[in-house]
Amino acid sequence: MTQPIFELENVCFSYDQDTLSLKDINLEILPDKRLVILGVNGSGKSTLLKLLNGLMFANSGQFKAFGRRITEELLDRGEFATFFRSQVALVFQDSDIQLFSPTVLEDLMFGPLQLGLSKEKAASRVSDLLKMFSIDKLKHCSPNNLSGGEKKKVAIATSLSTNPDIIMLDEPTNNLDPRTRVWLYQLLDRLANIGKTVILSTQDLQLAKVFAERIVVMDENHKIAAVDSAEKILADKDLLLEVNLIHEHVHYHKELAHKHPHNHAKKHKHDKQEVELVK
Repeated sequence: MTQPIFELENVCFSYDQDTLSLKDINLEILPDKRLVILGVNGSGKSTLLKLLNGLMFANSGQFKAFGRRITEELLDRGEFATFFRSQVALVFQDSDIQLFSPTVLEDLMFGPLQLGLSKEKAASRVSDLLKMFSIDKLKHCSPNNLSGGEKKKVAIATSLSTNPDIIMLDEPTNNLDPRTRVWLYQLLDRLANIGKTVILSTQDLQLAKVFAERIVVMDENHKIAAVDSAEKILADKDLLLEVNLIHEHVHYHKELAHKHPHNHAKKHKHDKQEVELVK
């Protein structure tokens, strides 16, 4: 039986004393999966990703990763902390948070050097990433001068620079132009196909449909509403209505009212093309 990478038992988290951002989260995440955490803004998706990434720690309950109970002290330093940081990476929703060095090259070099790689090995790995992402021409540019799509590519490249087995992306399609969305779909597919565990948070049902094998649905009470295959979750209109991912739009024709479900995520005229490109 495959051992879970992550195990959460009755996990709660709060940014302050009055409001819980995660409530009684019970979840197991297996390796080599295409997992989507689906929910509207404010449901707790980003908080859950940060907890899985060891950037935040549960107020109550238990979180295990690779069989070890995760605490702030455990990830502060030591052999396991280095292992965890090399294996788990997060791409933030806002690329500006992730890019802080004077140049793209320095941003890409930062992670490998922090984990103890030699400059030669780090440079070789970064060179491969620059070519893979077709951003070699940007390596001496300031991240502040890049377009939104370029920043997203660089942010993902920095997360991959440590060669993690688990890559998480928070709302990765937000504010992307159609061409960059296609590129992202293809990249996610490629990462999953080479054995990476890819975990996305999103309210984009089109992305979930294209990519997910399994979906965790968060509700507006910061709890898990459902966990199941992507096929079953996306076919469950009652569930999607309940968690506010789609809504019923009422049309009136004389005395009759007709209700039709509508997707909250913005639809793009290129969506059909995008799906076909990444099959």
